[in-house]
Amino acid sequence: MRTEGTATRPPSTDTNGIEARAGSEAGARIEAEGLSRDAGGRRIMDEVSLVIEPGELVAVLGGSGAGKTTLLETLAGLAAPSAGGVRHDGADPAAGGAVGFVPQDDIIHTELPLRRTLAYAARLRLPAGTPEAAISRRVDEILHGLDLAERASVPVSALSGGQRKRASIAVEMLARPRVCFLDEPTSGLDPVTSVEVLRLLRALSGGGVTVVLSTHRPEDADLCDRVVLMAPGGTLAFSGSPEEAKRQFGVTDLADVYVLLDGAAGHREPTAPEASTAPTGSAAPGVPSRHRPGPIRQWWHLTRRNAEVMVRNRLTLAVLLGSPVLVTSMMAVLFEPGGFAPRGHGAAPVQIVFWLAFDGFFFGLTYGLLQIVGEFGVFRRERFAGLSVTAYLASKITMLVPLLAVVDVLLLGVLRMLDRLPPADARVYAALFGVILMEATSALALGLLVSAAVRNAAQACLALPMLCFPQVLFAGAVVPVTDMAAPGRAFGQVLANRHAFQALGSLLDLDERFAGSPDLSSYVPAFTVSAWRDLLLLAVLGVAAFLAAVWTLHRRTLPTSR
Repeated sequence: MRTEGTATRPPSTDTNGIEARAGSEAGARIEAEGLSRDAGGRRIMDEVSLVIEPGELVAVLGGSGAGKTTLLETLAGLAAPSAGGVRHDGADPAAGGAVGFVPQDDIIHTELPLRRTLAYAARLRLPAGTPEAAISRRVDEILHGLDLAERASVPVSALSGGQRKRASIAVEMLARPRVCFLDEPTSGLDPVTSVEVLRLLRALSGGGVTVVLSTHRPEDADLCDRVVLMAPGGTLAFSGSPEEAKRQFGVTDLADVYVLLDGAAGHREPTAPEASTAPTGSAAPGVPSRHRPGPIRQWWHLTRRNAEVMVRNRLTLAVLLGSPVLVTSMMAVLFEPGGFAPRGHGAAPVQIVFWLAFDGFFFGLTYGLLQIVGEFGVFRRERFAGLSVTAYLASKITMLVPLLAVVDVLLLGVLRMLDRLPPADARVYAALFGVILMEATSALALGLLVSAAVRNAAQACLALPMLCFPQVLFAGAVVPVTDMAAPGRAFGQVLANRHAFQALGSLLDLDERFAGSPDLSSYVPAFTVSAWRDLLLLAVLGVAAFLAAVWTLHRRTLPTSR
């Protein structure tokens, strides 16, 4: 058995001046006692206790499944332990000051130029009321400090692997964290770039930031002050300097420790770290408490960023604008002109109104389905930094509703111009527009809810037909509401397309048109309901979906979730 020694820090060799820019406060002291995590009915981390001193550069090593990322997330406060406690300078991570967390993937918007990406991140992370000039200066400091100034105008997607990794680190450095956690920052990098990243982290710790990283590369640990070795089963095997680790295990290369730990799995008792005064108890859920911008300011910055990302992603923008053009064209080809004329075309008005309503639902749903799942990693990272869930979702609504409004105006205008809709005064068409936009907004909220709940884009795409089929079958156009079975009539009350179809038919007086037609009289009761009632119910459905999306995202980003 060993006793933990004091790590000796190698001298910093940084030459880019990042130490002075890393932060004005000393790094945090991290104390963990008896940390355990259970998941899926098994223990993935078992009774881990350790102390990390302020300003240390620490590498967490271990084989696959040894619990490196689990330990890192628990120390950072992203995941709550099943037992034990962690403290930053004696306080919960949620209240212990600025904490940065850099995921393994470079989770930042790739469409924007690097400087724009950092500027938006700074507006969300720096204290409320920070002047734009100060934000600009801070971004410039970070760009120069991380040797990225010459790439400031380059889209993140065009940066090299090492530059993207530095950009990802830069996002967290904006708020001058006292402690920074990085999940495998050298993964996928070539040896030269890996050394550059480690030197950068050495510079950050030299500037007073406590830096903790997980890695599967033993050579990374040789450049650190302390190495934490995790054994299979999530137990702590060693905590001390790299040289002490080699002496403890009788090896000259830390890579050989992996073999020893695998061979001793289930037989080695975790070694006791130095005495700690860390109290026990689960880490409090939530995010670090700092004077960040409030929800309204966050909403404004996020709305601006969402719009810029959309405009710069030309393929996404082409799909968002192109799909309504295609649908409107199909509507024009499908129906004969003059369907609402006195001579009529049988049930054509019913079908035109139904598909007009369904178009609004379809546009809103498809616009929302991929909004969150495609950037959930970015959201989760910013949520840890203090982002409001409500502000985030509200920014999506704010950006997309005007686009849906333009689409709905074009849809109505083109169909009227081609005589697929009847002549009516401006008030009627304003009411038609209001119904379609309300339905599209309600469907958008539903799409955001699904996007918040699914785990990947494939699941979101599979959800599309499952959500659309009921809207078609139970709206009252395929089978009139009066001819439906009782469960079908009841189920249709929670479907947006039912209420939009009824409201549009009422506004276009379809009840009067079909009153004397024996074949179509079964549709009449659906159009005698007040359009304002259906409009109100559409609003209720939209608000309910929005609140459910807020709840879903909140639950998915609690520290206890995986």
